[in-house]
Amino acid sequence: MDTALINILCLILLFLGILGTFLPILPGLLLSICGLLIYKYGTDADLPMIYVWAFVILTIISVVLSYVIPAKTNQKYGGTRWGSIGSVVGMIIGMFLPIPLGFLVGMFVGVFVGELLHDSKDMNKALKSTKGAFIGFIYGTGFSLVVGVAMFLVVILNMLNII
Repeated sequence: MDTALINILCLILLFLGILGTFLPILPGLLLSICGLLIYKYGTDADLPMIYVWAFVILTIISVVLSYVIPAKTNQKYGGTRWGSIGSVVGMIIGMFLPIPLGFLVGMFVGVFVGELLHDSKDMNKALKSTKGAFIGFIYGTGFSLVVGVAMFLVVILNMLNII
């Protein structure tokens, strides 16, 4: 296959990966890492392996943090273990719901329901806990976005022979 076509494919995958960091219909950084790997091994690119390994590790960290951060910030905002468990369970269930942003809706509903199961009389605490989960989601999404943009820039800079 022509190197120019491979480069275009890689850039498309990297761009879609960036979009996927905040659009749940796309697998985010997994698309970006595929674009990076295709660029590294599908062309005669002299991209140092340190970038590949660093981005693989950051992608794994991002995937883990996308589940952990909302649960932890939930606790920081007064949530209990019930809300944290509800966050993860709701996010997983939400991924299978046929609604837009189902994983996000599921996460928030899971936190709220988990907190109400723990203490059905304190709705204010359940709302604060849900706010914490939302802030955690923003942090996790921000981290993924930064990693995706960094991958894109590294490939562009390598294509231009700057790195």
